[in-house]
Amino acid sequence: MNLKTISRNVGYALLVSALFMLLSVFVSLFYHDGALVALLISFIITFTIGIFPFIFVKKTAEITMKDGYMIIVLSWFLSFVVGMLPYALWGGPFSVQNSWFESVSGYTTTGATILDNIEAIPKSLLFWRSSTHFIGGLGVVVFLLLIIPNSSPVRLRLANMELSSLSKGGYNTRTNNVVFIFVYVYLGLVVVSFLSYWAAGMPVFDAINHAFSVSATGGFSTRNLSIGAFGSRWIEGLTMLFMLVSSLHFGLTFYAIARRSLRPYNNPVVKFYLCSLVFFTLYMAFTLKRLGFEPTMGKALWDGAFQTICIATTSGFAIVDNASWTMLPNMVLIFLGSMCACAGSTSGGIKADRMLIMFKSIITQVRRALYPSAVAQVKIGGRFLRDEDVSPHLIYIALYVLLLCISSGLLLIFGQTDIDALACSVASLGNVGPAIHQYGTYGSYNLMPEAGKLVMTFNMFLGRVEIYPVLAVLATIIPKPARS
Repeated sequence: MNLKTISRNVGYALLVSALFMLLSVFVSLFYHDGALVALLISFIITFTIGIFPFIFVKKTAEITMKDGYMIIVLSWFLSFVVGMLPYALWGGPFSVQNSWFESVSGYTTTGATILDNIEAIPKSLLFWRSSTHFIGGLGVVVFLLLIIPNSSPVRLRLANMELSSLSKGGYNTRTNNVVFIFVYVYLGLVVVSFLSYWAAGMPVFDAINHAFSVSATGGFSTRNLSIGAFGSRWIEGLTMLFMLVSSLHFGLTFYAIARRSLRPYNNPVVKFYLCSLVFFTLYMAFTLKRLGFEPTMGKALWDGAFQTICIATTSGFAIVDNASWTMLPNMVLIFLGSMCACAGSTSGGIKADRMLIMFKSIITQVRRALYPSAVAQVKIGGRFLRDEDVSPHLIYIALYVLLLCISSGLLLIFGQTDIDALACSVASLGNVGPAIHQYGTYGSYNLMPEAGKLVMTFNMFLGRVEIYPVLAVLATIIPKPARS
């Protein structure tokens, strides 16, 4: 591995965090909220570490596959480390473990929190907290790609590694252009959501923070009651809209805007995803009304739609408390937290794309069993997929389920109930955020055992980078057994 190349590129990622720490310093100066020293020290440390390789390491354009995966993993990991500094230095409820949890949750756009009283935290720390969503939603490596020149072979190789094979298909353009399309759509969503929230009556500070969160499908809020604190149907409706748009493939959104047409959304994955949302929204609404959790069918539909979209898009917002719900509606949320939204968006989870491929594969295998002589292939939107194209996605789903089983088992060992262990594993690996019971929509993970928090943060990381890059790095650092 080329440590010089790795250190310079990871330095870019740390400088991005330093920039937003500096913005948080200005927020602290404006509000005089008592977090200035913690943020200023954090900025100095992060900036120093980030700028160090540019002073003492010569520039090189060479990069190998191993270097690329190491850059991706280290950029995320070191961002988590420096991201916890403002919390740990400020103190309060932020122990070292809690600071780590909040930092990882922010950068991975999970939205899980250890805070029981969010409104007691200084505004500048809340801004930093939302900023980690903004950085993580776009991706620390994407920031790096924006800085590296288009002609650089480093840029092209990193882009190919950072973007999953699922997400590339919806752009229909060169890899170099994909990065800019993603950025244009993402920043456009941030600006439009901020202006919409502000126009709907949300204060400017809250509008900025919620725009960062909703565009990243994160879920960090500035209020204890999340979106429900504003008591506005307009704000709730806008949140549903922006969560939904943020969960669709950004390439399709870009072409829909560029062509002024919804035809790019005439896509089998989008249809499958939206039909799933409609089905589960109706199921959730009837369930909540039948079980007596909602007084009217209208309110059941509204609240059911909000929570269905929220969990399916891996956004941790809330307008109702699901802690008192029975297992039936909560099991729906657990399933949605596993499937989640579309590839090419800021959402986590298995992705609707892989779920559709899996269902189509099952149908294909049944046809092959019934008609052995027939030629049966998986067909997605008029395109036939070969078995070698399908198998990586099925293997990914198998890996995902295996990780859910392992993390659920570990959480059981650390004192969680069986259903809480499963729900927390789904919520962390899928970057969903809230789970059920005390860890639900209005709860926090403050009482989660320290070892359990470590398991969840590892899940968040794996969910954000989509497992394979981490396995690739582990394969490079674990020594191979000597041949006899």
